[in-house]
Amino acid sequence: MEAFRCYVVRILLEHVPYVGCTKANDVILIVYVDAAEELGPHLNSGLVPTSAKRHNQDEKALQTNRDEALLYQTLLCHQSYFLRQRRYTIPQLGIALLILAAPHVGHLYTLVLTDILKRWQILRGRKAILCTGTDEHGMKVQQAARKAGQDVRVFCDNNYRSFETLAKQAEIDYDHFIRTSEPGHRFAVQHFWLMLQEKGFIYASKHEGWYSVSDEAFYPPSAVHLTLDPATGRKFMAAMETGKEVEWTSENNYHFRLSALRDRLLDFYEQNPKFIVPTSRMKDVVQQVTAGLEDLSVSRPVERLSWGIPVPDDTSQTIYVWLDALINYLTKAGYPSAGTWPADCHVIGKDIIRFHCIYWPAFLMALDLPLPRQVLTHAHWTIGRAKMSKSTGNVVNPFFALDRFDADTMRYYLAHDGGIQDDSSYDNSYIIERYKKGLQGSLGNLVSRVVRGKGWNVRRAVEHHETNHDPLATEHVARLTALPDEVTARMDDLNPGLAIRTVMDSVYKTNEYMQKNAPWDLSDNLRDVGHLDRIIFLCAESIRITGILLQPVMPSRMKMLLDLIG
Repeated sequence: MEAFRCYVVRILLEHVPYVGCTKANDVILIVYVDAAEELGPHLNSGLVPTSAKRHNQDEKALQTNRDEALLYQTLLCHQSYFLRQRRYTIPQLGIALLILAAPHVGHLYTLVLTDILKRWQILRGRKAILCTGTDEHGMKVQQAARKAGQDVRVFCDNNYRSFETLAKQAEIDYDHFIRTSEPGHRFAVQHFWLMLQEKGFIYASKHEGWYSVSDEAFYPPSAVHLTLDPATGRKFMAAMETGKEVEWTSENNYHFRLSALRDRLLDFYEQNPKFIVPTSRMKDVVQQVTAGLEDLSVSRPVERLSWGIPVPDDTSQTIYVWLDALINYLTKAGYPSAGTWPADCHVIGKDIIRFHCIYWPAFLMALDLPLPRQVLTHAHWTIGRAKMSKSTGNVVNPFFALDRFDADTMRYYLAHDGGIQDDSSYDNSYIIERYKKGLQGSLGNLVSRVVRGKGWNVRRAVEHHETNHDPLATEHVARLTALPDEVTARMDDLNPGLAIRTVMDSVYKTNEYMQKNAPWDLSDNLRDVGHLDRIIFLCAESIRITGILLQPVMPSRMKMLLDLIG
């Protein structure tokens, strides 16, 4: 492979001119400059060719951009070979949350699923990275801030903390918490845009269509219909897919050549049939792409959307919020320098599949960057089989739930009952039922019986148990031996709920095994000590294996459990 050099210079900046993008033979240089004159030393150092020209900018245009706070010089080379020619083995999982309002139980569910997957990788002796954070740009956030009577940046500064607090209170072991309003992310997005532009995937055109502020998405006429609000009687146009109101817009903006990548997307789906989990949603995406793709509007006029990242060489346009938001995964992976990309798994709700499973792969393909290996798309939570909605008041405050039931109980319930394929119904009575049946009545009861039982000694049983087994013991040994592989298979399928139910089924059967053998009836018979020790050992071994396998689900309680049994 041809030798490649990558230099990175980062300097805090004030108000500086746009510098732009220039080609070089074998160098990529990223520079944040404090002022225009700061570029001089780097030009003279030989890292930047002195013949470098500003991209699509004349001197007069440069002067108009001096109010920009974050500008850079990027010298492009070899279509980002520095990312494409390196292989990574560190599992990386990514999620991004919305900052529009207070967190709800769906956000908590996404966080818990992702954290369990990360902790499982660590349990298997691998290094894993979990990235989460807040998606803070877009018209929806801009309007929410206006409605709250706050400056939009103040609004975001105030609201992102609730998501960060939720992650910490739920014991989410994240490595990076990203805010899409951060300067580093802005740089990554603008760099990505320039790369798309350099490759010919961005073009200017007039766009007309139906736009949903709530979904931050355009819909074709065939995807909207006239509907009625039963509460007010008001008629409005809404997206068929989400039911959200849409408005007709006509504007000049930039487009991404999504249609040009249809065949490449279909080839990728065919070669990676497990890219989207579950399989039913993979089929839906393939069907949608097969039907045809239209080019995607990827900017909005600044007079419509000012809260976002400016198009780098056209300050009259703001970059489309989903292009901005999706790049957050790359930002914390180190883009545009070499880092930990690609991600092994994105974890998302089923309502944003189109953005993560069609648009995102297409953006990456356009730059010949690796695609994430899998996308786990989970179902939603309902109350009384009705969709949770702020307007109707049937939403669950995750902080109240965590305070009432504690983090480990909520993690267990959400992962145990939460749907991947189908929606799940949330109810406090279900949480109590799961706790009493699974954690207290089965696992807790088993631990209490073994550790506090009279007439036997757990240490003696572990050290001196018999190896010749009766039929019941043989059956139980086979079950315990197979359990780790069974759970691993469930986790490899990105189904933590089924993995948990597999472990708990073993706990239930261990209680049955202990009940059938009734060790309390053998404790006074010295001739049956060997048999007694075998029973207690197998029950203690069940507890140990359970404690290990459930560590990713309930980290605090399983640590206490494993410490208890030594």
